[in-house]
Amino acid sequence: MKPDWDTLAATYADSKTVVIADVDCTADGKSLCEKHKVEGYPSIKYGEPESLKNFEGERTLAALEKFAAENLGPTCGPDNLDLCDEADKKFIAKFKKWDIDELDMSIEEKEAKIKIIDDAGKKVVGDLEKQLQTLQSKIEKEGKKKDDAIAKAKKDTGYGYMKAVKASRTPKVDPDHDADFDNEGELLIEGEGLENKEEKKEEL
Repeated sequence: MKPDWDTLAATYADSKTVVIADVDCTADGKSLCEKHKVEGYPSIKYGEPESLKNFEGERTLAALEKFAAENLGPTCGPDNLDLCDEADKKFIAKFKKWDIDELDMSIEEKEAKIKIIDDAGKKVVGDLEKQLQTLQSKIEKEGKKKDDAIAKAKKDTGYGYMKAVKASRTPKVDPDHDADFDNEGELLIEGEGLENKEEKKEEL
């Protein structure tokens, strides 16, 4: 993925509205990754710097280029009201009247509610993954049980030797033999040899 990501970054290197960047979550970028709740590597996030979203699409160069062309760039916000619909403009106008403390308090409350939803969702997903693992284990166990039963049945009945004896008694066919010719290379016509054809000529 790294080469494709570097190619995408080079494409937007001179852009004034789009930034494609790498962050090392194990070094200098650790705090930034914690802020945006990066939990796995490599992760891709997009959007406004203060409200990044998880990218869930394909990670091929073609898919990334298509997504970037269709989704990156200026979006609705305090600095781009012309890109907002009326409902979004009302939210922005409302929050602009709040002071920083009010905004911080409300953001903390909303994040707490979002965390509850996120934790509940993760629990459901985790439980389902455990069930899936259990089912997968049962499937593998039953598959092995079936294969072992088939192998035992074949061994107990001498099935393999039956096929071997049959094969030894079956005339071997020359793969290069042409069924349209007899043993002497004479052409067969309507199931009769050349000799029979000559006899018919004599009768005439």
